[in-house]
Amino acid sequence: MACLARIPAQAPVPRHTPLRRRTAGMAGRVSALAVAVLLGACTSFGVIDNQPLKAGEDQPGYSLDTFNRTLNQRSDELSLAVAFSGGGTRAAALAYGVMQELRDTRIQLNGSERSLLESINVISSVSGGSFTSAYYGLYGERLFKDFEARFLRRNIEGALLRSLFNPLQWFSSHDRTETAVAYYKEILFGDATFGDMIRKDAPLILINTSDLASGERFTFNQEYFDLLCSDLSSFSLARAVTASSAVPVVFDPVVVENFKGCVRRAPAWLTAARKRDANDPNLAMIVRDNDVYQDKAKHRYAQFVDGGITDNLGLRAMLDTIELVGGARQYQKDMGIPVPRHIAFISVNAAADTPLGIGATSRAPSIENTLNAVTNIQLHRYNVATLQQMQQSVEAWAKQLSTPERTVNPYFIRLSFESVPDGPLRRFLNEIPTSFALSDDQVDQLITTGRTLLRDNPDFQRLVASLGGTVGGKTAATPAK
Repeated sequence: MACLARIPAQAPVPRHTPLRRRTAGMAGRVSALAVAVLLGACTSFGVIDNQPLKAGEDQPGYSLDTFNRTLNQRSDELSLAVAFSGGGTRAAALAYGVMQELRDTRIQLNGSERSLLESINVISSVSGGSFTSAYYGLYGERLFKDFEARFLRRNIEGALLRSLFNPLQWFSSHDRTETAVAYYKEILFGDATFGDMIRKDAPLILINTSDLASGERFTFNQEYFDLLCSDLSSFSLARAVTASSAVPVVFDPVVVENFKGCVRRAPAWLTAARKRDANDPNLAMIVRDNDVYQDKAKHRYAQFVDGGITDNLGLRAMLDTIELVGGARQYQKDMGIPVPRHIAFISVNAAADTPLGIGATSRAPSIENTLNAVTNIQLHRYNVATLQQMQQSVEAWAKQLSTPERTVNPYFIRLSFESVPDGPLRRFLNEIPTSFALSDDQVDQLITTGRTLLRDNPDFQRLVASLGGTVGGKTAATPAK
């Protein structure tokens, strides 16, 4: 069979080590023939497309520091973060519906009316959700003009498979991952880099992926790229989104180089976290994950695949960041940002509960059903633990930031299909596959559901009421005292 992948003349990539974290949901209805072609392709080496930091550069470009201090005008009324889960086009469409509702929700902030969408400080995303977040981060409200046509209502899966089955592609220099990068550039992002997302008053977009070699969740921001001695501002946005959604086996990893020479010691935030991790196993794990990049010989390359493997909710990036610096109060001091009266986190979870029918018969399940069941079990249990930790953390951060004179109010707004009443609609939503090829009816219902879930959420209504706003064109009910 013809080789579908590029084989450049370079040293072999270091052998992978097993993932330590939970396996999460993968995108995917791929035909048996497509799988045979993909598995039959010869061994490939990833295209290296990241650049080293230039001498003297210190956290340039797309960083937490840049956004918090200079670009995002922080309010002392509200700090708002949003997380988009994985789940193919299903996740992207649900997230898009939530963004529409945020756009149409009006609040009073610092004496003026504005949309809640404009008040977002950060969006963290994985896999399918990263298409929505990255498009908004790059283009702003153009999202509502052409994202549906360019992505949600396009058969992405079919286009990629047609490209792979094109005999001319078999002898090209592009492997299947490079084909995806080129396609996402063509239909969505062009040659845009993270430097192009540095816009005043835009939210910080945290696109998350998983490093196969270390088992770590990795976030595309300059703080993480500093560990690689690499410049994020020149890195392709399409390549990052491909890394966030690259299902293992179906796609090769997106590979970046871990350069030598720019940092003689670990970053200050990592050194400080290392001193505090003795009595905190979770913090110790995060520190160890980041420490691996200090060994430039054993970890010369990072190999990035679907972000859902290490966190399918997109919440861990925010949890880990605040934990690494020592809590909400320390983060507020380090970033030089005002303490808000309200801190709100919106979790948009597109996970579906699809019955596999395994318990209805004594017949041994198929390999596909077995793998799906194992994946779903691990995904569900890890998601439950993450949501519980996030709920507890948001409440703890509010207490850390509160003073006797000024109370900080926490809001953790959880949106998922579980909130849809049991009935035909819920069954319809749970039967939507994790693919990148949905029908117009499925997309329509996902967008509507995203809007409805947010609008009807009691914690969201409480937040909007506290900000003197309106939900669905109506003044939100004043929260009970």
